[in-house]
Amino acid sequence: MIRQLLISLSLLLTTFSSFGQINTDQVLQVGRNALYFEDYMLSIQYFNQVIQAKPYLAQPYLYRAIAKLNLDDYKGASEDATLAIERNPFIADAYEVRGVAYQNLEKPQLAIADYDAALAQLPDNRSILFNKAIALEDIKDYDGAAESYAKLLKAHPNFDNAYLGRARLYLQTGDTVAALADLDKVIALNPNSVNAYVIRADVAIKREEDFNRALSDMNEAIKLQPHYAGFFVNRAFLRYKLDDYFGAMADYDYAISLDPMSPVAYFNRGLLRAEVSDRDRAIADFTKVLTFDPDDYRSLFNRAILYEQNRDYRKAITDIDKVVEAFPDFDGAYFTRFRIYDEMGDKRNAEKDYNKALALSKAARANKEVSKNEGEIDDTQKSESETDDSSPDKLISQRFSTLLTIENSHDVDREFNNKSIRGRVQDRDIAVQLRPMFRLAYYVTTNQLKETPYYIKEVDDINATRSLRFILQVTEDDSPMEDEASVARHFQSIEYYNSYIPTLQPRAIDYFGRAMDFMTIRNYEGAIQDFTNAVELKPDFEMAYLMRAIARYQQMIFERDNQSAKELSNTKQDFGSANTRIRNTIKEIINDFDKVIELSPRNPFVYFNKGVILAEAGDNTSALSLFSKAVELKPDFGEAYYNRGYIYMQLGQRQKGADDLSKAGELGVLPSYNLLKRMNR
Repeated sequence: MIRQLLISLSLLLTTFSSFGQINTDQVLQVGRNALYFEDYMLSIQYFNQVIQAKPYLAQPYLYRAIAKLNLDDYKGASEDATLAIERNPFIADAYEVRGVAYQNLEKPQLAIADYDAALAQLPDNRSILFNKAIALEDIKDYDGAAESYAKLLKAHPNFDNAYLGRARLYLQTGDTVAALADLDKVIALNPNSVNAYVIRADVAIKREEDFNRALSDMNEAIKLQPHYAGFFVNRAFLRYKLDDYFGAMADYDYAISLDPMSPVAYFNRGLLRAEVSDRDRAIADFTKVLTFDPDDYRSLFNRAILYEQNRDYRKAITDIDKVVEAFPDFDGAYFTRFRIYDEMGDKRNAEKDYNKALALSKAARANKEVSKNEGEIDDTQKSESETDDSSPDKLISQRFSTLLTIENSHDVDREFNNKSIRGRVQDRDIAVQLRPMFRLAYYVTTNQLKETPYYIKEVDDINATRSLRFILQVTEDDSPMEDEASVARHFQSIEYYNSYIPTLQPRAIDYFGRAMDFMTIRNYEGAIQDFTNAVELKPDFEMAYLMRAIARYQQMIFERDNQSAKELSNTKQDFGSANTRIRNTIKEIINDFDKVIELSPRNPFVYFNKGVILAEAGDNTSALSLFSKAVELKPDFGEAYYNRGYIYMQLGQRQKGADDLSKAGELGVLPSYNLLKRMNR
């Protein structure tokens, strides 16, 4: 089906001589077909074509907004919906789409205004009434939200999500009995409602401490959604509370296998391991948490205690010093440091910390007594998302040693008529990392959104000479050959070059051709040598410098990944603390890219490639500048927008990152929406 759609689009576009002459009605219909079948990335490409041809039409902006909404690109969706409304202010769907986008962008007032505009045309629309009720609740207009739910349930009495939303509202206002009644109603109407089970489990935990009932509901939720790591983290918490240590540990292990980036799972598993004196593995878990957040003081505190128990006092002092500096009123940190100093024989510092801990402990007990008298709720039962992790008082009260939970789905999903899971690329398990360098290759892998390879003039010039035995193409994919015959052809090609290079006056292109064959069969050392021979004969051979850099990079990756575990001290995409040989190779790679820039300053791909290697080496500032230069030279360079957005996200500049990732997704870079979704969690 998708292939047929693409063929249809190709025929439509090639039938006419200019974009302004394409049959926009047919292209728009094909795009709507793709949207209907939930292939959102593909549909955006069709709508782009219509917008380019007839930018005054409202419909393509609306449909593109719907596609972006389903890809969780809320900013892009709101902007496209606005463009649709500017062209036709009487499209109710456009107000609804923009309202949903605003709501997800945490702009509830703007969302409510759009819902009211849509309800003026569609007064009993189920999804609009539902979303308006949630938005009113978000601004704490509980009476208005209750009124919207009442109107919604009058018009749609069997709408299970309305009862779910109202149950959440009741919990906000403290009416647990009414909330449980609505949750029971949801499950009666829809036994597959995951949110109903997890919210009811939370009620059992926080309001009643009925861990058995909560465990039963979490088991049901896991049956319905068995691949969400957070549910296993929370069930592990319940099992621990019910003294099922082995069950809790198994759940944490499984949660980490589902989501290796879950700091809560690692932290909790570290606590359990520490509890049974599995110190080395507990230290490993806390260290893992600290790779995600070097200022996670809970992990620093607990790791310091474990280092102390292992008599590794130097590391223990380093960790506990950071905790004391961040929380100077935390008596437990001073007492821990007193113990460490005492065991080290540093009596002067030990006595000083002991006195400080004693004074703070007395003050803490006095404050706790006051809090009890005022009816303060115990923080330890709060979920991670409900607890202000940055609050010193709450961190101190938890003693840095309380198991954490992940917020179960309290926020009822906003509804939209076209929303579905199938086709949502942002839900796929795509690795979050920089897009790779561009290179030349004889084989490329195309996708449905980008069926033609990239263009570099110098590559076209080489192909035009017919001096090579195969056609060069530009790609970011290091595509493997899929059959033995292809492999044999390249070995034969190398033998062909070997037969005459030693006997004749070789040309630079001959060495380049053999080097490309070496690259294809992954003989990087041979490739590096032949690319070097090529540039020695022809010092202005841009593509030889480019490919020598790529060959050196590939060889470096190969050597690094084959080091022993003892030698491998940095992550797969991090060269910041690499050994001397790797650092020297990085310099050589950068020098080659600089030479290409000198010879071909308008080539966007070399700026992109240099940005990748600098980002991997930890120089994010220079990488950002290079990705920006690539975008300047090639405004439709989706991969450059993606990498720049990725770096912005790493640097905490979320808005700039979201803008770039949205643009990258619009230009067909598939992982963009996946990264947007993860960053917005």
